Amino acid sequence: MISGTLSIKSLYLNGLRRVPPQASRYICLLPKMAQRKNALNRNVDGSFFVDSSCIDCGTCCYLAPDHFASSGSNSFVYSQPTTQSDISNALLALVDCPVSAIGAPNELTSQIPNNAFPLWVTENASGSVYYCGWSSKRSYGASSWLILRSDGNVLIDSPRWSSTLAKQIKKMGGVKFMILTHSDDVADHERWSNALNCERWIHENDADSAPNAEKILHGMDCFSLEEGLIIIPTPGHTAGSVVVVLGDYEQVLFSGDHLWWNQEKESLVASRNYCWWNWDEQIESIKKLDNLEVKWLLPGHGYSHKFKLGEWKVALAELINYLS
Repeated sequence: MISGTLSIKSLYLNGLRRVPPQASRYICLLPKMAQRKNALNRNVDGSFFVDSSCIDCGTCCYLAPDHFASSGSNSFVYSQPTTQSDISNALLALVDCPVSAIGAPNELTSQIPNNAFPLWVTENASGSVYYCGWSSKRSYGASSWLILRSDGNVLIDSPRWSSTLAKQIKKMGGVKFMILTHSDDVADHERWSNALNCERWIHENDADSAPNAEKILHGMDCFSLEEGLIIIPTPGHTAGSVVVVLGDYEQVLFSGDHLWWNQEKESLVASRNYCWWNWDEQIESIKKLDNLEVKWLLPGHGYSHKFKLGEWKVALAELINYLS
């Protein structure tokens, strides 16, 4: 893959999707289905459609960008998938949709295996990273990430509760820690914590969103949770926002809603419009990331991105200069 916007679709098509060998392939337990009678007029005719319950969170556009797009108020099907690979990716978007706004005929949805998620994304010496899918309406479709590590797996933010996904995660070794990057993306954290028997970490300034969290991060200093896993407080978007860094080199940055990649501008971005606490503090928090050497940026919202060596510092400097 070239340095550019992460397409989980392209990872899937190029055979990089990894599922534990012990995972059985049963039909995925789907949530409620979209209603054809409520299909949006913008959809092109064909098997897949988006109905009026869509909240335009963008998850379908990230997973299957050749077939789903945003109108600014709703997502819609602008091109019907025809190959089996494209159909598979459209079905991933269907499962991932936080409000079940995507529909397709039973003969297609019956093809969805129970190990459709998590999807492998990347890895470095400190762990392998998977995209959890099953996005939650409570988090407005925010992404959740699973890190497989030899000394215990880590869940970054909470997906929508799914017994299907829970079974897969347990087969992959369960979860030792759940790190909640900020108050917006906690979704079904308590149910996941109970099911996986994992400790939840959250910053003290956002702790009211997870009052029963087992571990509270205090202060503004970087915190080494384990070797190769660092939590950096980045107040701004919320008072208790944090980012998580995996690895000492070829780093993976889980940025929550702190910053993300803009595909059209081909640049790092942060948004004042989506800053819920203090914009000036958010800008200062962005500057704290200058000492990193990020290879993969994996946000809660917005596009992910893969950087070549040295590109992260250039992109971050451009963003800081733009915001200053």
